[in-house]
Amino acid sequence: MKYDRIWNFNAGPAAVPLEVLEYIHENWFNYQNTGMNIMEWSHRSKEYDAIHNDTVSMVKKLFELGDEYHVLFLQGGASLQFAMMPMNFLLEGKTADYINTGSWSTKAIKEAKLFGNVNIAFDGNEVNFMRLPKQHELKLTENAAYVHITSNNTIKGTQFLEFPDTGNVPIVSDMSSDIFSHRFDTSPFAMIYAGAQKNLGPSGVTLVIIRDDLLQTARGGLTTMLNYHTHVEKNSLYNTCNTFGIFFMNRVLHWLDDMGGLDAMEARNRRKADMLYGFMDDNADFYRGPVDKDSRSWMNVCMRLPSEDLEAKFVAEGKTAGFNGLKGHRSVGGIRVSMYNAIPPEAIEDLLVFMKEFMGKNR
Repeated sequence: MKYDRIWNFNAGPAAVPLEVLEYIHENWFNYQNTGMNIMEWSHRSKEYDAIHNDTVSMVKKLFELGDEYHVLFLQGGASLQFAMMPMNFLLEGKTADYINTGSWSTKAIKEAKLFGNVNIAFDGNEVNFMRLPKQHELKLTENAAYVHITSNNTIKGTQFLEFPDTGNVPIVSDMSSDIFSHRFDTSPFAMIYAGAQKNLGPSGVTLVIIRDDLLQTARGGLTTMLNYHTHVEKNSLYNTCNTFGIFFMNRVLHWLDDMGGLDAMEARNRRKADMLYGFMDDNADFYRGPVDKDSRSWMNVCMRLPSEDLEAKFVAEGKTAGFNGLKGHRSVGGIRVSMYNAIPPEAIEDLLVFMKEFMGKNR
């Protein structure tokens, strides 16, 4: 493999496109003939300003967003958004609906309850988070402030590929682990947020997209840095932003666009998922997929082997064979293959060869 690299199946921080790494490496010491690395540029410089605004434009291009959407680059990860979002938008006398489908939505619910009334429209604890809710199971609040979902669940391995119908109530979504992985209708979404470290680049940047009608409902009297209006009015430049992280995101977005955009990325991700899940289903007595088939994630494939000893052996031998990050999350165990946008189909083809050989030796 080029540069003696391995296949990186880490759940996050995760693999980034090799082409992006090569571009950054080639331009590391002297970007655009400025004699400096981009990390040395002022965030107020015209050179950085061009990159910053181009990154905003690329987000809007790929998602086909109109002028009613504001694109922000914040810090604190999705975890800060768990609190900042209800702090701004869960107003007195209103209720926010939360669809609880895993660990991250559980954390989001905990934070939201500090600011207002929260209705659990679906509690995935009742099904051990092994499937997503059916539409008829949702107990939605009429005229809720918003409905919050986590689009992809990295720990349990479920993903919304079709989103709930919330009527006239806007959807807010944490898309940290599957943003830009497939095409969908953005019109029901009043807010999308995502930590960059899975599909957009390095950790330290949080992409936030807010529709103007939601922004105008934000409560007043908030501290400056936790007020979305601050960052919208200053184009995410009120304070020193993560210039390198945003530059890196810019290169990833251009890579995605060059690959053919969301339609091409959807086809790529579908192919990977079909290969891996297909092999698992054909060998379900050895590689058991615990998630209901209609809820399976394209980004994080979870599986169990016949014993925990075999799982530990699989992880150890996989790492020796050049596959990193196969151990499941510490809270659930098992095996997890995280295959975000940057993971090519060839990585899954190689993994399947290893899985077949491992099964043959350990049945």
